[in-house]
Order: sequence, then structure tokens, then C-alpha cells
Amino acid sequence: MTTGITAIGCSVPSRIVTNEELTQTVDTSDEWIVSHTGIRERRIVAEGQAASDLAVEAAEVALQRRGIAADDIDMIIVATSSGDYPFPATACIVQHRLGCTRAAAFDLAAGCTGFVYAFETARAFIESGGAQKILVIGSEVLTSITNWADRNSCVLFGDAAGAVVIESLEGMAGHRIVRSWLRSDGSGELALMRPVGGSRTPFDPSLHGPADMQIHMDGRKVYLFAVDAIVRTIQQLCEQQGIEPSDLGWIVPHQANLRIIEAAAKRLRLPVERFYINMDRYANTSAASIPLALDEMIERELIQNGQWVLAVGFGAGLTYGGNLIAW
Repeated sequence: MTTGITAIGCSVPSRIVTNEELTQTVDTSDEWIVSHTGIRERRIVAEGQAASDLAVEAAEVALQRRGIAADDIDMIIVATSSGDYPFPATACIVQHRLGCTRAAAFDLAAGCTGFVYAFETARAFIESGGAQKILVIGSEVLTSITNWADRNSCVLFGDAAGAVVIESLEGMAGHRIVRSWLRSDGSGELALMRPVGGSRTPFDPSLHGPADMQIHMDGRKVYLFAVDAIVRTIQQLCEQQGIEPSDLGWIVPHQANLRIIEAAAKRLRLPVERFYINMDRYANTSAASIPLALDEMIERELIQNGQWVLAVGFGAGLTYGGNLIAW
């Protein structure tokens, strides 16, 4: 059985916040942000909007483009680090609001690698016969858990959602998932996390403040991990497929930091232009960044039929991995 993408849709908030606007409340500058990250602006949700709201909007676009009804979906997987609640799963809220009455629904927590993990999870369900049509959604409202007093991390994040329909490609056109490579390094658990609010350290109002419930990041450690993760993932997937990194038409990386991508490209001896980059306009949208990039690439007609497209992610966990797609 061949399995792949048959439709894609995205949702981004209408509010654009530029670096210059951030300097009004954060001790930073446009020059510093651009030189250190490559980010120029980000999207931020309206007051009251949550991850499920963006997820539903993205899924509705994907369903419309595929030309199927909500009841045709067998399963919904939402990759998110900023779900509506600790529980229930944001996927269940999406299932109800879309009207996918036959669908199983669950969230997948793999940080910014979440979409890559969910992509392969959906493929495995379909090829095992456990489902026929699956919505895979990466949806994040990271600005709701950002520490806006931390000048090093608050400039990095934005909000967005991307959804894809994954199904068997027997008798229909689509973009085939050829193989995936998924890994983790749990020794880096402290490098990127929300330290308080789980069973390890339950929230205690006498001990903890709001910042303890927000994103904490060891930027240097994440940077070094991420460069190596991108390089290793690309090398492994290419070796398994019997191709060279230079044979790839496009590499679609998680959009975290331009300097990470530039360093990985240099180690791989690839032109940085081979990596699709849109973080300058959206910042780091975690599990939403890869489907958001793919949707833009399709709209701009950048990907040609017959090209290899490799999506690669890295994030909290620490997790990393990639999906090789035959376009």
C-alpha cells in the first residue's frame, strides 16, 4: 500500500506583530532579533483564541480541498505543545467541532517534531488497516505560554495551524510518504520545557509564579542539538533511500532559527536555498511550521512533480526526525 498527502490547509491569525512593535515592551531591537534568528515578524492569536480554533480552521480548508465530508475521517491526530487544556485532548475538541462523528481523536506530544511524528503515525495506521482517512494537524498558540519577560525566548514564537489529509493513494493522486526516521534523546529533557504543572512538579501558588508555567529554554544547548539533528536525519533518510542529500529537491525544516538551518546546510555542503524558509514572517510555530511551509510551497508552485521533499523536525524531548516524500 502507498500512503500519502491528498490535501493540505492552514490557518494563521490575522494579527501581525513586527520586531519593531516588540521593542516597545521588550528590551531588544529589530537588528538583534534578525541577526540572531532571522525572524522579522510573527502572527499572534486574538484574545480568547486557542489551539483548537486554529486547528478547526486549517482542517476545514484541507477537507474542502480534498472534497470530502467530516464524516469521512476515521482519525484525528493533533500535534501540539499548547493545547486548549492539559486534558482533554485538543483533538477531541476538534473532532466535535468538525462533526467527525466516526473519528478517533488524540493528541501527540513531541514538541516541535510533533508533525513529523504524527505524519508517520498516520501512515502506520493506514498501512496496518486501522484507518482509511486521517487528519493530521499541527496547531500551536505558543504565545499563550511564552514568557514575555525573557528577551531571549519571547521573540522566537508565533501562532499557526496546518492540517493534512493522509490516506491510501491507490487509484488517486497524492504525495507519497516513502519513509520516516524518528529518534529522541531524553537526556535533554531540561533543555526545552514547561517546568511546573505536571506530576513531577505540581503547581503550588505559594512556590510558583506565572513564569514557571511558561517556556524555559537553554538556547545554546538546543542550537547545538538542532544542527546535529537536522544533519543526521537528512543523512539517514537519504542513505536508507539510496540517494544523496544533493538529490533532494527541497528540504522543509522546522522553522526555529535561521542560524540553525545555515549551520546544517554548511555541514551538509548544500546551498541554503535548498531549504524552504518562512520563519521571517511566522517565527517558530512549533508543530505547525512544516505543514505551513508545505502549504506555501504548493501555493507558490515551488515543488515539482517527481522531486524528493524531506521534512525534518527537532524539539522538546528532545525529539527529532524526518519524513521523505515523493512529490
